Amino acid sequence: MLKQSEQELLDRVESGLGIGGEWRVSTSGMTLDVQDPSSGEVIKSIADATVEDAMSALDAAVAAQEAWANTPTRERSDILRRAFNLLMQRKEDFALLMSMEMGKPIAEARSEVDYGGEFLRWFSEEAVRVRGDYRPNPQGTGMMVVSHLPVGPTYFITPWNFPLAMATRKIAPALAAGCTVVIKPAELTPLTTIFFVQLLAEAGVPAGVVNVVPTSKPGDQSSALLSDPRLRKLSFTGSTAVGVKLMAIAAQNVLRTSMELGGNAPFIVFEDADLERAIEGVMLAKFRNIGQACTAANRVIVHESVADEFVRRVSERVATMSIGRGAEEGNDIGALVNTKAVENIARLVEDAVEKGATIATGGEAIAGPGNFYKPTVIDRLNPRAAMMHEEIFGPVLGVIRFSTEDEAVQIANNTKYGLVSYVFTENIHRGHRMIAKLETGMMGLNTGAISNAAAPFGGLKQSGIGREGGFEGIHEFLATKYTLLPR
Repeated sequence: MLKQSEQELLDRVESGLGIGGEWRVSTSGMTLDVQDPSSGEVIKSIADATVEDAMSALDAAVAAQEAWANTPTRERSDILRRAFNLLMQRKEDFALLMSMEMGKPIAEARSEVDYGGEFLRWFSEEAVRVRGDYRPNPQGTGMMVVSHLPVGPTYFITPWNFPLAMATRKIAPALAAGCTVVIKPAELTPLTTIFFVQLLAEAGVPAGVVNVVPTSKPGDQSSALLSDPRLRKLSFTGSTAVGVKLMAIAAQNVLRTSMELGGNAPFIVFEDADLERAIEGVMLAKFRNIGQACTAANRVIVHESVADEFVRRVSERVATMSIGRGAEEGNDIGALVNTKAVENIARLVEDAVEKGATIATGGEAIAGPGNFYKPTVIDRLNPRAAMMHEEIFGPVLGVIRFSTEDEAVQIANNTKYGLVSYVFTENIHRGHRMIAKLETGMMGLNTGAISNAAAPFGGLKQSGIGREGGFEGIHEFLATKYTLLPR
């Protein structure tokens, strides 16, 4: 049963579709249920958008585009800053809502509010700092003017694992650049995004600038929107398989795309690493968000001379982690998002053991209610184990051993993904070699946490294209225009 304070919070979240400044029922009259993954209880039913609803949202975004693009950048900046301030004031509400619909521990949900809020603050500052250029051409026949203009209406598809941060990371730079938005939050966790869109309206975002359309038929909705030539930008965070399909559709209209896709992050511990620091780093990189993060350490690659001690000490830490409902204070591991997630982790663990790995701690699901899996450490992974090549997306830490630096690099790069890597070594020269050799778009050197609103987030290979955050983030929503002024 929900607590009274939890029910009161849910009652404040709109149940309709946010289109053109109004909250509407679906044209089909259908709804979708949002569950608490720690109990399976339906906590709220919301409107289930149809393709017709999605097109109405695009109509609203298109209608609002010109006025929003012409809004002074200082005004756009002030609106984003007000949104940041409101979010910080309501930190506990957003944290609790995320914990209820997604399952993450409340302490981590609070951290996500801080992290997600920073995108509002960062891009409120970047809105007024978009620069152009004015210079003579080499022939001396004229002046070249380079300016940056809003791309136009955008479509965002966000994942379930970071319901607030994935919305702010996309919406904030779009609004700063002068673009309007249609956003489709994940079916499993739409409430936080809806609540955030409500906050944006309160902060002063005009009607039609941000529209939210959750749906149980994302393929139909996305195909229709991406096929409309009025849409000018797609930003997607999710699996590589889905991203490839979306890019194929987007290519028909030569649509600008940003893709933050799958990961298979290596976490390398060299023989000279500060083991205490490495253990702290791997606990953060692996178990944050219950392991349900594209940046999670997926393959822990440890030098054979320190592997026994590393596994022992990590296992001792993992065995003491508390498990329970995320919305309750003090739990380290919350519920996984659904039963499929539990089944997938069980499959990966069983496969690893069949191929010769040993379980140091954990290694089993917890009987319901709720979707819980014990935090787990697996040692001596076989290179052929499925979890060496697939995202685990859960609280399972798998260790594979190596003997030479070249071998560690080979293991780390032996994947189609290239999002993030982690390296622990006290040798600064080796650290610089890893920067050059590891095929990832981001790297943490002696740290297990790399995400920051001021940094360009994104990967190489099949982990995606484009960058979110940093100075680079706003340019994903700007078109570069060159004008020649003859003398």
